[in-house]
Amino acid sequence: MLASTPVCAQGVSNIEKPDKAERSSAQGSSFMRIFGPAQPPHGFVRFCEANQSECMSDHGQESRFDASAERLKELDDINRTVNKDVAPATDLEVYGVNEYWTLPRTRGDCEDYALQKRHNLISKGWPVSALLMTVVRDEKGEGHAVLTARTVQGDFILDNKIEDVRMWNKTPYQFVMRQSYLNPKVWVALDTRQGPLATALSGLENQSAE
Repeated sequence: MLASTPVCAQGVSNIEKPDKAERSSAQGSSFMRIFGPAQPPHGFVRFCEANQSECMSDHGQESRFDASAERLKELDDINRTVNKDVAPATDLEVYGVNEYWTLPRTRGDCEDYALQKRHNLISKGWPVSALLMTVVRDEKGEGHAVLTARTVQGDFILDNKIEDVRMWNKTPYQFVMRQSYLNPKVWVALDTRQGPLATALSGLENQSAE
């Protein structure tokens, strides 16, 4: 079921896309692979500067979070609740700027939904290292932000465009980069063509709302 939410479009045409065979191979596992460091989105950096408590490390819990059935249900509940409670709106509409990452009050765009879900799950006892902000290309090839839950059971995606929580390799997206589980202020590349060149993605500029 598609939620009524904004598309977070972004200028990503200058990033080389992997071919279908390469993408299929990379997405065969329930767990994401990383391919080197990436430049954090500018909006995320500014968010951390203004909200230091939201970007603190839990000292790099290296093992994956072993999520019980109850914990996995929390992912679904919070994904649906935030998608329902936050109305879709672009940063330009709400704040008068093209890019502004924040915890939304009543309206927000894709990264705001993801930040709120991360905040809510941490308040329920989920480790910081298991909840990773993630940048993807959506089904239209546009920039989009989601939340990855890194668990023993696999990497799950909480998405403002989809009500169901899905395994990352069951989404229609091309995964570009995400936070490191060792340090929430550090980002890593998820695209085999990127490695350290993921710096081309600097933020999420919203073009439209659905």
